[in-house]
Amino acid sequence: EGLEPTKVNDLSDIEAGVRGKVGGKEVAFIRYDRAKTLKITVPKELKDAYAIAETHGHGASLLARDGKALALFTFIHDDTLDGSRHLIPSLIGRDITIEILSGDNQSAVKAFAKSVGLDENAAHGGLSPEQKVDWVRERSKTHVTMMVGDGFNDAAALAVADVGVAVGSGETVNLEAADVLVPSDDPQMLTELVDLSRRAQAILVSNLVISVGITLALVGAVVAQMYDELWVGVLIHEASVILVILNGARLAGTQGAIVLLRNIFVSLWRDTKTAFKMLYARLAS
Repeated sequence: EGLEPTKVNDLSDIEAGVRGKVGGKEVAFIRYDRAKTLKITVPKELKDAYAIAETHGHGASLLARDGKALALFTFIHDDTLDGSRHLIPSLIGRDITIEILSGDNQSAVKAFAKSVGLDENAAHGGLSPEQKVDWVRERSKTHVTMMVGDGFNDAAALAVADVGVAVGSGETVNLEAADVLVPSDDPQMLTELVDLSRRAQAILVSNLVISVGITLALVGAVVAQMYDELWVGVLIHEASVILVILNGARLAGTQGAIVLLRNIFVSLWRDTKTAFKMLYARLAS
């Protein structure tokens, strides 16, 4: 079109938008529902256009100058990551409840939820960053929560969730607030994360049962005078340690477990040789 972009000075982030100055006049690009809070006058034609967009479940943003809206931009939420439609049923199949927290208007969030296979009741729109924090904090009182986000406005909610997950390259503040970074844009990694954490928990519990069970059995055997040789207890105890290691190695998968065990035994062999060399040197001196 041959149009030159206008230079915006003093550009800064505000809640649900940005603002700056053009030619000495303040301009802002904001979410539609922030107009009243920022005391921006919206002409009737823009209100009518927004009403139409809302009925279709579209998002909407306003361009304003000196307190008056100039234009309305509507958009469709078509930026769903590849794999999201497979992710939702896979998480639901693992008894995980999914809720959408968004700053967009409620009708747009409902339409988006429906498009990815979620019930409309799982869509929560029009939330500020502070409201997201309150929602997550309240839910965390009765549930284990995992907050997944990729934007600046998600950082505080990531920090208060039991597990915060930053997706993609992420904002710097998100990376600092999150517990986990998923560097890929493939949301299926969240399913793998859940499966891995559950396997880790199961192995941890089983290792505790093995360790405590064998210790109690050894103590009981000594009290009952079933054996009186020290080497028997040491042998059983060390065998239980190897069993715990083998059980934990299952997390790395078959190939990973082989590599892990090989490295452990190589390390033990080297340490044993070093210990005997030190002992020989001391005895020789």
